[in-house]
Amino acid sequence: MRAVIQRVQNASVVVNDEIVSQIGRGLCLLIGISRDDRPEDMDYMVRKILSLRVFDSEDGKRWSDSVVDKKYEILSVSQFTLYSHLKGNKPDFHHAMDSKKSQLFYDQFVTKLRQSYESDLIKDGVFGALMAVNICNDGPVTITLESPSLKQSSARHQTTDQIPDDRPNLL
Repeated sequence: MRAVIQRVQNASVVVNDEIVSQIGRGLCLLIGISRDDRPEDMDYMVRKILSLRVFDSEDGKRWSDSVVDKKYEILSVSQFTLYSHLKGNKPDFHHAMDSKKSQLFYDQFVTKLRQSYESDLIKDGVFGALMAVNICNDGPVTITLESPSLKQSSARHQTTDQIPDDRPNLL
Protein backbone atom coordinates (compact mmCIF):
# COMPACT_ATOMS: atom_id res chain seq x y z
CA MET A 1 0.00 0.00 0.00
CA ARG A 2 1.02 3.54 -0.59
CA ALA A 3 -0.36 6.64 1.08
CA VAL A 4 0.11 10.34 0.57
CA ILE A 5 -0.82 11.88 3.91
CA GLN A 6 -1.53 15.58 4.17
CA ARG A 7 -2.09 17.55 7.35
CA VAL A 8 -5.08 19.72 6.50
CA GLN A 9 -7.05 22.66 7.82
CA ASN A 10 -10.00 21.15 5.92
CA ALA A 11 -10.70 18.81 3.01
CA SER A 12 -13.69 17.65 1.02
CA VAL A 13 -14.72 15.31 -1.77
CA VAL A 14 -17.15 16.45 -4.44
CA VAL A 15 -18.89 14.03 -6.85
CA ASN A 16 -21.27 15.34 -9.52
CA ASP A 17 -21.14 18.84 -8.00
CA GLU A 18 -22.26 17.51 -4.60
CA ILE A 19 -20.12 17.40 -1.46
CA VAL A 20 -20.14 13.75 -0.40
CA SER A 21 -17.64 14.02 2.43
CA GLN A 22 -15.78 16.74 4.31
CA ILE A 23 -13.60 17.25 7.35
CA GLY A 24 -12.12 20.09 9.37
CA ARG A 25 -8.61 19.86 10.85
CA GLY A 26 -6.95 16.51 10.48
CA LEU A 27 -5.45 14.27 7.82
CA CYS A 28 -6.37 13.72 4.21
CA LEU A 29 -5.19 10.32 2.96
CA LEU A 30 -4.73 9.43 -0.68
CA ILE A 31 -4.56 5.62 -0.66
CA GLY A 32 -3.15 3.39 -3.39
CA ILE A 33 -3.40 -0.39 -3.29
CA SER A 34 -0.93 -2.57 -5.16
CA ARG A 35 -1.69 -5.94 -6.68
CA ASP A 36 0.68 -7.49 -4.11
CA ASP A 37 -0.87 -6.01 -0.97
CA ARG A 38 -1.98 -8.26 1.86
CA PRO A 39 -3.96 -7.73 5.08
CA GLU A 40 -0.68 -7.21 6.99
CA ASP A 41 -0.03 -4.13 4.82
CA MET A 42 -3.39 -2.73 5.81
CA ASP A 43 -2.63 -3.29 9.51
CA TYR A 44 0.73 -1.58 9.15
CA MET A 45 -0.73 1.45 7.36
CA VAL A 46 -3.55 1.94 9.86
CA ARG A 47 -1.13 1.72 12.78
CA LYS A 48 1.35 4.16 11.23
CA ILE A 49 -1.27 6.68 10.06
CA LEU A 50 -2.99 6.83 13.45
CA SER A 51 0.29 7.24 15.33
CA LEU A 52 1.97 9.67 12.89
CA ARG A 53 3.04 12.74 14.89
CA VAL A 54 2.49 15.72 12.61
CA PHE A 55 0.60 18.07 14.93
CA ASP A 56 1.82 20.48 17.58
CA SER A 57 1.06 19.73 21.23
CA GLU A 58 -1.02 22.05 23.39
CA ASP A 59 2.18 23.58 24.78
CA GLY A 60 3.46 24.31 21.24
CA LYS A 61 5.92 21.42 20.93
CA ARG A 62 6.23 20.68 17.20
CA TRP A 63 5.77 17.21 15.69
CA SER A 64 4.45 15.94 18.98
CA ASP A 65 0.83 14.79 18.59
CA SER A 66 -1.02 12.38 16.33
CA VAL A 67 -4.46 12.77 14.81
CA VAL A 68 -5.69 10.49 17.60
CA ASP A 69 -4.10 12.67 20.31
CA LYS A 70 -5.84 15.73 18.88
CA LYS A 71 -9.13 13.92 18.17
CA TYR A 72 -9.05 15.35 14.63
CA GLU A 73 -10.78 13.94 11.56
CA ILE A 74 -9.47 11.78 8.71
CA LEU A 75 -10.63 11.88 5.10
CA SER A 76 -9.54 8.81 3.14
CA VAL A 77 -9.67 8.79 -0.66
CA SER A 78 -8.85 5.80 -2.85
CA GLN A 79 -6.41 6.71 -5.62
CA PHE A 80 -5.20 3.92 -7.90
CA THR A 81 -3.05 6.43 -9.82
CA LEU A 82 -0.53 6.26 -6.97
CA TYR A 83 0.62 3.07 -8.73
CA SER A 84 1.21 4.63 -12.10
CA HIS A 85 4.27 3.67 -14.05
CA LEU A 86 5.19 5.77 -17.07
CA LYS A 87 5.56 4.05 -20.40
CA GLY A 88 6.91 6.94 -22.40
CA ASN A 89 4.52 9.74 -21.51
CA LYS A 90 1.50 7.54 -20.82
CA PRO A 91 0.73 6.21 -17.33
CA ASP A 92 0.32 2.46 -16.93
CA PHE A 93 -1.40 1.07 -13.86
CA HIS A 94 -0.52 -2.63 -13.96
CA HIS A 95 0.96 -2.45 -10.44
CA ALA A 96 -2.42 -1.39 -9.01
CA MET A 97 -4.75 -4.04 -7.66
CA ASP A 98 -7.68 -5.10 -9.84
CA SER A 99 -10.65 -2.78 -9.34
CA LYS A 100 -13.04 -5.31 -7.76
CA LYS A 101 -10.41 -6.68 -5.38
CA SER A 102 -9.13 -3.23 -4.50
CA GLN A 103 -12.61 -1.96 -3.65
CA LEU A 104 -13.02 -4.75 -1.11
CA PHE A 105 -9.48 -4.16 0.20
CA TYR A 106 -10.04 -0.39 0.44
CA ASP A 107 -13.37 -0.88 2.23
CA GLN A 108 -11.62 -3.17 4.73
CA PHE A 109 -8.93 -0.51 5.21
CA VAL A 110 -11.53 2.17 6.00
CA THR A 111 -13.35 -0.24 8.32
CA LYS A 112 -10.09 -0.99 10.14
CA LEU A 113 -9.42 2.77 10.50
CA ARG A 114 -12.90 3.20 11.99
CA GLN A 115 -12.42 0.26 14.36
CA SER A 116 -9.02 1.56 15.47
CA TYR A 117 -10.11 5.15 16.06
CA GLU A 118 -13.41 7.00 16.49
CA SER A 119 -15.68 5.84 13.69
CA ASP A 120 -17.50 9.15 13.28
CA LEU A 121 -14.18 10.97 12.72
CA ILE A 122 -13.32 8.84 9.65
CA LYS A 123 -14.77 9.97 6.31
CA ASP A 124 -14.11 8.72 2.80
CA GLY A 125 -14.77 9.46 -0.84
CA VAL A 126 -16.67 7.35 -3.37
CA PHE A 127 -14.61 4.43 -4.62
CA GLY A 128 -14.15 4.50 -8.39
CA ALA A 129 -15.95 7.81 -8.88
CA LEU A 130 -14.53 10.84 -10.64
CA MET A 131 -13.95 13.01 -7.58
CA ALA A 132 -12.85 16.56 -6.97
CA VAL A 133 -10.73 16.42 -3.82
CA ASN A 134 -10.34 19.82 -2.20
CA ILE A 135 -7.42 19.91 0.20
CA CYS A 136 -6.33 22.90 2.26
CA ASN A 137 -2.88 21.64 3.25
CA ASP A 138 -1.74 22.91 6.64
CA GLY A 139 1.95 23.78 6.76
CA PRO A 140 2.26 22.46 4.08
CA VAL A 141 2.86 19.03 5.56
CA THR A 142 2.83 16.06 3.20
CA ILE A 143 4.16 12.63 4.18
CA THR A 144 4.43 9.57 1.95
CA LEU A 145 4.13 6.14 3.48
CA GLU A 146 4.62 2.68 1.99
CA SER A 147 3.88 -0.65 3.55
CA PRO A 148 6.85 -3.01 4.00
CA SER A 149 5.67 -5.56 1.43
CA LEU A 150 5.44 -2.78 -1.16
CA LYS A 151 9.14 -2.10 -0.75
CA GLN A 152 9.88 -5.80 -1.23
CA SER A 153 7.45 -5.97 -4.15
CA SER A 154 9.02 -2.93 -5.82
CA ALA A 155 12.39 -4.64 -5.74
CA ARG A 156 10.87 -7.76 -7.38
CA HIS A 157 9.19 -5.74 -10.15
CA GLN A 158 12.07 -3.36 -10.74
CA THR A 159 13.87 -5.59 -13.21
CA THR A 160 10.76 -6.09 -15.36
CA ASP A 161 9.82 -2.41 -15.33
CA GLN A 162 13.12 -0.83 -16.23
CA ILE A 163 13.33 0.96 -19.55
CA PRO A 164 16.21 -0.42 -21.61
CA ASP A 165 19.29 1.76 -21.53
CA ASP A 166 20.40 2.39 -25.13
CA ARG A 167 23.54 4.31 -24.11
CA PRO A 168 26.80 2.75 -25.22
CA ASN A 169 28.77 0.87 -22.61
CA LEU A 170 31.67 3.14 -21.68
CA LEU A 171 33.62 0.53 -19.72
